[in-house]
Amino acid sequence: MAENDIWWCLQPFLDDEDAPQLAGPNRAKFRQMVAGTDHAYQLAIKHQVRVAFGTDTLFDARLAARQGAQLAKLTRWYSPAELLQQATARNAELLALSGPRNPYPGRLGVVEEGAIADLILVDGDPVTDISLITRPQESFLAIIKGGQLVTGG
Repeated sequence: MAENDIWWCLQPFLDDEDAPQLAGPNRAKFRQMVAGTDHAYQLAIKHQVRVAFGTDTLFDARLAARQGAQLAKLTRWYSPAELLQQATARNAELLALSGPRNPYPGRLGVVEEGAIADLILVDGDPVTDISLITRPQESFLAIIKGGQLVTGG
């Protein structure tokens, strides 16, 4: 994958508070998937595969609200700085590869004139304390989307 510049968008399946409550054979299958998640991330790191952050929690309001927490859980494999880059600049790089399917007319994942960027003002430094992104209602002071203050301030 790395040799061919192929991206891998991994979803972290973890046996934690966000895991589905399963029993019997389904529980055993889920545990295999969790072990596979760990193995997949280890392989991606070992072979320097480009990884994007993604989830399919879009259709579950409770889990969608926990996407920051989902991202923060990846510190078992990546540093907080790597995770923040993965979810922002790296995902933007991947999206830019979609050509005409890319719905955004402009450069993504950077803060510069003419680029498209949503900004979040965080009360603290998520590079040293990634848990800040797990509590957006407390830690996010302002969100700017499309050049407009959406919340905060």
